[in-house]
Amino acid sequence: MLEILALLAFIGGAILLGMLVSIYNRFQQLRNAAEATLGQIRVALKKRLDMIGELVEAVKSYAKFERETLERITEMRSKVLKVSDIGDVEKIDRESRRILGNILVTVESYPDLKTSETVKKLMDAVKEVEEEIARHRYTFNNIVQEYNTRTSTFPSNIVASFFGFRRKLEYLRFEERVERRPDLGWY
Repeated sequence: MLEILALLAFIGGAILLGMLVSIYNRFQQLRNAAEATLGQIRVALKKRLDMIGELVEAVKSYAKFERETLERITEMRSKVLKVSDIGDVEKIDRESRRILGNILVTVESYPDLKTSETVKKLMDAVKEVEEEIARHRYTFNNIVQEYNTRTSTFPSNIVASFFGFRRKLEYLRFEERVERRPDLGWY
């Protein structure tokens, strides 16, 4: 009888340990996936900035783009891969969308630009990058949702508390006017 109780205790302990390890590993996987996806968003934002820089070059003979705009693009390009704070990523996204919007207004104002093969190719590339960014945002926010749910539901909340996994992952949030990707279907 004592042997059966010892065996049951051992099996129960092994199951409990297995659950603990499994939950801990899932937290680590989610944290790593969030970091990796945020990295993909930063890379896509850099691609967007590169495309914006090329678009500025392609349209600058039609419209005056201040030196300040070009300097801002260069500054954001150098920063985007280094930022880790969600707020900084959102700020770069917002600013690059504003600049892209100004370029789109310029393109709309000049029929020659709308039909330019170079501009069309660049706009297609920007459209692809916008879709890539949207996919990565969706993935990131899903990862954050699962992580945050696990930190607040039983039994994973006990493991989260014990190992210091706090509900600290933030969603990527965007202002409503920025939340939609720019309409690039103008040609």
